[in-house]
Amino acid sequence: MAAVELILLQRVEKLGQMGEIVKVKPGFARNFLLPQKKALRATKENRSYFDNQKAQLEAQNLRRKEEAERVAERVSGLSVVIIRQAGESGSLYGSVSNRDIAEASTQAGLTIDRSQVVLDHPIKTLGLTRVRVVLHPEVSLAVTVNVARSPEEAERQVRGELVGAAAERDEAPVTDGMFDPGAGDQPDVP
Repeated sequence: MAAVELILLQRVEKLGQMGEIVKVKPGFARNFLLPQKKALRATKENRSYFDNQKAQLEAQNLRRKEEAERVAERVSGLSVVIIRQAGESGSLYGSVSNRDIAEASTQAGLTIDRSQVVLDHPIKTLGLTRVRVVLHPEVSLAVTVNVARSPEEAERQVRGELVGAAAERDEAPVTDGMFDPGAGDQPDVP
């Protein structure tokens, strides 16, 4: 299939800046860029339309970016707690997805959509995880996601305490009579 030429109406990560003419696969254009109003087909009419509207589009983009920066400053260091059931080893029964993080962030005071949460893979273990939230194509912030079995366990994780199987391994005595460091390693020298 031939690539499709598009004019970007906003910055698209790993693709280009606003106003650039890019070539993409037809499916990416048809299923993502065009329906999301992130691009226009690069026809003569659309190029002239973009040239006429460029100043207005840049001004709108700048306003949205400034607003996103203000929100990012206001909620920097945001931490959300998600309570989930987990096994003794700390593995979750299920996973924490971008939808769960978006809902928890909204309850914490940052109204975001699940599409704004960038999650490389679902969270499947207890603990603290940093997740990137994209407020604007040029503005993102880090949100700390605290996945725990209970609110008390979440507080312990924030303090840096180990929970679950890791805590049990850490608290087990290192020497139980089977191993004596230094015994028999070196001959005694007077």
